[in-house]
Amino acid sequence: MGRPAKFSEDRILDAALAVTAEGGPAAATIAAIADRLGAPSGSLYHRFGSRDLLLATLWTRCVRRFQAGFVAALESGDAEAAALHTPRWCRANPAEAAVLLLHRRRDLAAAWPAELAEPLAALNARAAGALTAFARDHGVDRDRLVFATVDVPYGAVRRHLLDRRPPPAGVDELVATTCRAVLAP
Repeated sequence: MGRPAKFSEDRILDAALAVTAEGGPAAATIAAIADRLGAPSGSLYHRFGSRDLLLATLWTRCVRRFQAGFVAALESGDAEAAALHTPRWCRANPAEAAVLLLHRRRDLAAAWPAELAEPLAALNARAAGALTAFARDHGVDRDRLVFATVDVPYGAVRRHLLDRRPPPAGVDELVATTCRAVLAP
């Protein structure tokens, strides 16, 4: 029986998250991530095979964690909660928010690893399906729903994240007011 891994996938991804959130994708080299983790570079290559795979896995993990609350709010029939999920999640998860909302997928991985194409498509399909189902079930125009629950919250938090600070609590009231106004019958 083999020896248990000293550096789990989550520990490696947490180190990559910290490096990427602090210095951006360019700073997230295998050497910098290994240094943050206190691991030899070979441990990272053994687990992920390439920097692109490691950072793409990190981005996918951030998407999955963010979308869980967003989709749950839509599935419970609460568009306002879905809209408020973005600023609240950003305050609770500043490093993940920086990676997810400030850096495009193509900024992180020069070549998106083929082995992550299916998990990413499944993530996007779940969120898209939740938006479509909510719009259908509540008689709301889907484009208006996307604007109210995706575009407005993203725009509301982005400038704060660019300034390396969490969105202030007052953003929530603005997002909620906009969501109600856009989705009003």
